[in-house]
Amino acid sequence: MPAQSIMRTGAAASVLAALLAAAPLAAHATIIDPTGDFLPSYAGVKDPALDVISAGVTFDGQQFVLTATMAGPIASLNTTVPGALFVFGVDRGKGTERFLLGSPSIGAGIKFDSVLVLRLTGVSSFNDLLNNTSTPLPAANFQIAGATITAELPVSFAPSQGLDPSAYGFNLWPRSGAGSNTQIADFAPNASVFTATVVPEPASLALLGAGLVGAAAVRRRAKPV
Repeated sequence: MPAQSIMRTGAAASVLAALLAAAPLAAHATIIDPTGDFLPSYAGVKDPALDVISAGVTFDGQQFVLTATMAGPIASLNTTVPGALFVFGVDRGKGTERFLLGSPSIGAGIKFDSVLVLRLTGVSSFNDLLNNTSTPLPAANFQIAGATITAELPVSFAPSQGLDPSAYGFNLWPRSGAGSNTQIADFAPNASVFTATVVPEPASLALLGAGLVGAAAVRRRAKPV
């Protein structure tokens, strides 16, 4: 095989390898939240499993993958705070600082128009606060492993209210229960929202890889060996 063909084939393989390697790296992008920063207004049990130390969201064009790690194992909540839940606020374009209207007034800078509610019982849902609707999340879409939670939210559950899905804002707050602002243990981040890391869809990577390999094959056939 001519040296030029070898170089082209090698270049195609190198590009594909780089793209495949880049996707998982992007999926680990997170925001870091201070350890032990329970809200002064929080009146519940200060279990480390309600203290967020990192959180992140990725988006591949079809679904959001939301992850968070707590300061302690989540299984402990079954004993210390059995009514605990994790809530991701989502701003799809019409988010407002809703917690400012509660008692006590908290959450400046945290805008949302919907919430993803994740319960230890596995009964979770996406609640659209603008249209007052609730969509159950399949049990398989929420996992707990040690101190980490992972949830998969199809973008079809969360239609845009003005923002492109890649620009949705997110904030995470663990709660000791539902009802009062005094049950919110932590905000991550504390006074703002963060956006998702956009990653390639697996199908897109596969198509790109096939295209690169196909192009290399055409070049090989076009030149005498």
